[in-house]
Amino acid sequence: MIKGTIFNIQRFSIHDGPGIRTTVFLKGCPLRCLWCHNPEGLSREIDIEYSPVKCIGCGRCRICPNGCHSIRDGGHYFDRDKCDKCGKCVEACVSGSLLVAGKDYTVDEVMKKVESDVLFYKESGGGMTISGGEPFYQSEFTAALFKAAKEKGIHTAVETCGFCSDDALQRALPYIDLFLFDYKVTGAEAHKAATGVDNGVILKNLKTIDDAGKKITLRCPIIPSINDNNEHFEAIANIANTHENIVKVDLEPYHDLGAAKYTNIGKTPAFSHAIPEKERMAHIKEYIEGLTEKKINIS
Repeated sequence: MIKGTIFNIQRFSIHDGPGIRTTVFLKGCPLRCLWCHNPEGLSREIDIEYSPVKCIGCGRCRICPNGCHSIRDGGHYFDRDKCDKCGKCVEACVSGSLLVAGKDYTVDEVMKKVESDVLFYKESGGGMTISGGEPFYQSEFTAALFKAAKEKGIHTAVETCGFCSDDALQRALPYIDLFLFDYKVTGAEAHKAATGVDNGVILKNLKTIDDAGKKITLRCPIIPSINDNNEHFEAIANIANTHENIVKVDLEPYHDLGAAKYTNIGKTPAFSHAIPEKERMAHIKEYIEGLTEKKINIS
């Protein structure tokens, strides 16, 4: 039985495709983008999240068989080096300061949650979106879940960085209605410096999707000091112009809302920068609009 590792199933989502949607977040990603705001989705393995602001110092977490948790000097100390992620501390926690990020689901288990909101999909033109992490990192499960959704007549969308094998893409391609496809950085070397991989495979997969006639929203994060330049904006317009099935471009200004997530899983954010001002984003939108007839949005 195929299982996927999921760190969140978000109902009533309105930012991951048309209408009201259920977004399924899969763990595991081949990229390491400096600005990643879902660090709990990077590893396929589960993570134990600890939020200090929620901790009430009750000490129930000391049930841990490895002695990972201690309460002393008015503070809670979590020794992650000893942690084997058994989750017993999470079960004991009453304040919600300890959580498990990651759980295995079967396709049927996910579909029960997705189908519970079918009425909202029909009324709003919504459906199911698979996000991550990177959905094609768990390609067999992703394809099976999309197939199950299409068999129920549910609109499907995928949020993807585009970095995957052709086999992984082809396995799911027939069952996906909309691709929310990231275009992050222009130039192979610059892309590798910012994400850990070059963009050759990504651009090849984008062409494959376009040739298949699938609808595409090009999603472009705007990251100061990384891709906030005219060369990148011109490349965005060129890609929009040369791929027939790109229906719109979403510009996504950098934000630091994921910073606390890094702390909660015991990691340090790799990147921090000023958030682009609204005036700057408006200027970027206007510049790209002068180069393409495709619709340009600011998310």
